[in-house]
Amino acid sequence: MSPAHPAPDHHPSTSADARPFPSVGIVMGSDSDWPVMEAAAKALDEFEIAYEVDVVSAHRMPREMIAYGEQAADRGLKVIIAGAGGAAHLPGMLASVTPLPVIGVPVPLKYLDGMDSLLSIVQMPAGVPVATVSVAGARNAGLLAARILAAHDEELLGRMREFQQDLNDQATEKGKRLRSKVEGSAAGFGFAK
Repeated sequence: MSPAHPAPDHHPSTSADARPFPSVGIVMGSDSDWPVMEAAAKALDEFEIAYEVDVVSAHRMPREMIAYGEQAADRGLKVIIAGAGGAAHLPGMLASVTPLPVIGVPVPLKYLDGMDSLLSIVQMPAGVPVATVSVAGARNAGLLAARILAAHDEELLGRMREFQQDLNDQATEKGKRLRSKVEGSAAGFGFAK
């Protein structure tokens, strides 16, 4: 049986057609998880971080899932974002076979509003860590992956700082608008900028 995810022969920063090799793998148990997981891809797009997307079901394709996790680092990935619903074994199983950081995204299903997924992903045994974001928190998973990559990339670190400042500016402006709507409140709370 050939590997589900063969490794490239070399690992330059870009391929021959100038597309960057992916730094982040976004995987999910089913294509029905994509409406949630797409937010991770969009967050990575904002930072121009290359990624790959695949379905790697822990229960329906265990051999391929193990191959994906085992080969991810050798293929040049730096972070894996894994989304799953229900029993949600995918993030933990990938974490057990890869040396890379794994970020788990609990995907809400019809029943239990994703609490089953959250508890499954967050309750990992010692030695097999999975960073877990909120239920359907794929955007934060993408942002966390960007921060992990920024730890060793000054240019990306600068863009992350700009992103954080933009968040601060937006929140400050919202506070300013709220204070202006409420008579007399400017002297009673908040702070000026």
